[in-house]
Amino acid sequence: MPAKNTLKSTHLATVDDASWDRFKAAQASKLATLAPPWLVWPVVAGIGHAAHTLWGTGPGAAWSAIGLTLGTGVLSGVTWLVSHTRGVLGRGSATVTTFATGMWVTSCSVAGIGQPVVTWFFLAGGVTVCTGWNIRTVIRAKVGLSGVTDPLAFLFDQGKESTGLDGARMATVKAGERKIEAAMALPAGQKTVGDVQKKTEHIEGAMGLPPGTLSVAADTDRADRAKVTLSDPRIMRAPIPWPGPSRPGASIAEPVRPGVWQDGDDVADTIPGSHRQFMGKTGSGKSIGGAWDYLAEIITRHDVAVFAADITKGEQTLGPLRPALHRFETTKQGVRSLINDIEAQLKPRTDWLSARGYVNWEPGCGLAYWVLWLEEFPDIGDALGDKGMETFLRLLKAVRSAGGTIVMSLQRSDWTQMPTIARGQLANMCFGVANSHDAAFGLSEAQEDAGARPELWGSSQPGMAYLDAPGIPIERIAMPLRTFAWLDASGKPDTAAIAAHAAQWPAGSKSVDEFTAAITAHATVAAGARTVGEPDPMDDAEGDADGGWSAADDLTTEDPDPTMTADIDDPIEDDPDDEEWEFTRPEPTMTAAEARQALRDRIAAWAEEGREDFTTADLSEVWTGAGLSRQWAQNQIRRLREQGVLGYDDEAQRHLLLAVSDAA
Repeated sequence: MPAKNTLKSTHLATVDDASWDRFKAAQASKLATLAPPWLVWPVVAGIGHAAHTLWGTGPGAAWSAIGLTLGTGVLSGVTWLVSHTRGVLGRGSATVTTFATGMWVTSCSVAGIGQPVVTWFFLAGGVTVCTGWNIRTVIRAKVGLSGVTDPLAFLFDQGKESTGLDGARMATVKAGERKIEAAMALPAGQKTVGDVQKKTEHIEGAMGLPPGTLSVAADTDRADRAKVTLSDPRIMRAPIPWPGPSRPGASIAEPVRPGVWQDGDDVADTIPGSHRQFMGKTGSGKSIGGAWDYLAEIITRHDVAVFAADITKGEQTLGPLRPALHRFETTKQGVRSLINDIEAQLKPRTDWLSARGYVNWEPGCGLAYWVLWLEEFPDIGDALGDKGMETFLRLLKAVRSAGGTIVMSLQRSDWTQMPTIARGQLANMCFGVANSHDAAFGLSEAQEDAGARPELWGSSQPGMAYLDAPGIPIERIAMPLRTFAWLDASGKPDTAAIAAHAAQWPAGSKSVDEFTAAITAHATVAAGARTVGEPDPMDDAEGDADGGWSAADDLTTEDPDPTMTADIDDPIEDDPDDEEWEFTRPEPTMTAAEARQALRDRIAAWAEEGREDFTTADLSEVWTGAGLSRQWAQNQIRRLREQGVLGYDDEAQRHLLLAVSDAA
């Protein structure tokens, strides 16, 4: 026990000694900040005495006085000029101190420090000046740097070294109520804008700012400069009620307003000229926030027709908007017919525009602009089948110049949910996602580089999103926005409000062109009311998903007993000698990777033999040997077609070998 007490006492003594040392060091540091004026004071006295000793008698005294007076004036002017970044008090204090010190040295050089008046001014003036500077130092340390004219620059300078951006400078360009616009100068040849964008989180931490405050974009005129926007992300946490349509009765060519940027400015998004992808996890607000806000704006424009489809949720999301939609499909058959009908009108529409001298759709050209809105696109893509997807991709590539925009909404835009060739055609609106990996499918490369982080929201802040589309300034593509909220008093989606708004802008009240009317005329397909005897050109889309497969395609053996026959109505009797058995999946003989290579090798071998085409059934040995399914083979073939390796003959319904040698 005594040993423990001794150890404890020694430990306490060590702690006390360390605390006392830290206290003394802190006090010494404070005194050090007050010492400079008092250390300079006797130096000034020495300068004055030396000047009197050298030039204080005889003819030299006059010249000394003249020279020192001129020097005092010059130094005072220089002090005033170089202290322009300080406040009025700091600038004035420095200039007055320089002038008073110079004039005292001038007087001392003539009269000498022993003269009573000179000595009195040295003592009284010195104490006053030194004490004044000490008071200024103490006040600045306690209540802040009132002399700093650019607090943002000062704050950045305090933490830039810890973020690896030493040598960079930031200056405020414009300060408003909701945002600060700043410019950052980078050390030439040492740092790039990309380096700053990657360190956005670190800069925010070093400056003590909330996550998501900074938005960094490149200066298109100077590679060594960046445009920085600061706004408070916390003001976006509360839902923002929908304020009503921004430009009712205007053209669709005018921007729509689906929400508000984090800096308080309205979002202005121009629809014509691009397709859109709306991506976000369940509950992120891409339907109630994104779809409702965009469509609530679009339907108020006089020269637009909206076609929509949702075969997953049916009427739940877009049903309240039905009166304002020119066509709305909720069945597989209906969406197939819709895609086919729009594609059928595409060439006649472009021919019509060309005949009148239009290269692209323009406001006032005489045609209604088309907006095709597809909710839960992966389910629609599955319903289209292979042939239907090809039709859709042709439409996606060509409808923009004909005057149309396609919007596809989904939860995760990876290659299993969205054709890669389609994703490359789309502008991006990304709502909250689960993680950074998912975010990569919803953001453009420029947004990722600029530091966009939708994973910070998830589903906790519905309606928060990033937008990168034509017409959106580069400095805003990584700035968060929030769509307007359609909520009732209880905080639930207000379907009555959106339905009432749609009723005020009925589709039937708009005059449309012949091509739009032809598409609208088939709206009854949603109820299955196709004219009796009229073939649906996409009725075989379901079968196309399996490449036109039939049981005979997989039968490669001869009938072992042709004499055995039976009729469909003959009774089937159990054989008492038969043992009970169950269907079992064959054991795989290769891995999925080996199966992919085997499939490619088989196709390459056919090409070397001079074969020109094949059916999916011809590859049955590959997928059955791997213990996989026919759908797996279809997916592999689809990927090869997207890569340009294979083609497809619609009439013969056979896959064509194009550039197999490159893929093998």
